[in-house]
Amino acid sequence: MHLYTLTGLEKGWWTVSLGGRVWLPKGELPFGLAKDWDLIGQHAKIVGEWQGETVWLIHGKMDNDMCSPRLIASQDENLFKLVGRGVQLAEFYRSHRFCGYCGSKMRHSESEWACLCDNCHERYYPQIAPCIIVGIRHKDKILLAHHVRHKHSPLYTVLAGFVEVGETLEEAVAREVFEESNIRIRNIRYVSSQPWPFPHSLMMGFLADYDGGELRHDPSELMSAGWYRYDQLPQIPPPDTIARRLIEDTIANIRQDKEKN
Repeated sequence: MHLYTLTGLEKGWWTVSLGGRVWLPKGELPFGLAKDWDLIGQHAKIVGEWQGETVWLIHGKMDNDMCSPRLIASQDENLFKLVGRGVQLAEFYRSHRFCGYCGSKMRHSESEWACLCDNCHERYYPQIAPCIIVGIRHKDKILLAHHVRHKHSPLYTVLAGFVEVGETLEEAVAREVFEESNIRIRNIRYVSSQPWPFPHSLMMGFLADYDGGELRHDPSELMSAGWYRYDQLPQIPPPDTIARRLIEDTIANIRQDKEKN
């Protein structure tokens, strides 16, 4: 995609990103003219449009206010997707300055999101890591876990993991659940997906039902795990996350079955 050298009159939302962080002065994505944010002379690419205005990407960092893009995850889903795209592209360009085959310096494609090697003619595209995330029901309860990565937070959520080479999404769901909780599941069905730039994932959400086994969490992945009644839940992920969607869908299914009975 075309690389612009900013004159100062360009207008839009400014995604300045490096190393998985994004510039959020006052906790918000900056908006306005490039000159208003001292961006004259910076190199930028257009990554999309939000609220009728251009969303720009600058591969770099500022001295202050470089934050996790999670801070804007709850502001607007479409904005979060565009910022996530920018964060992932910035990391892609950072890690593909030289060709992995011949070591030559690469250049950015002007027509697509890619890096090109003029020496050996290899072409590199941003890699996306497929991940599964699953809400598991057992009668009127849902399986929730306190993940190691949330050890400083009371947040409980559903199980998730990366898809391995050579397996289907459904196989990945069953494997990850068994590895992390020691239980077997059935009736695995797809629900929805969500781009997740931590670091470059595509989360694919599923629902499933308990099929057997004694719950025993993997301490290397989870602080704890347990079955929680649909109306007695601990702190769960915020809205606009696929984890919250799976929890709410499970609760809705439980309530629906109760109304039938």
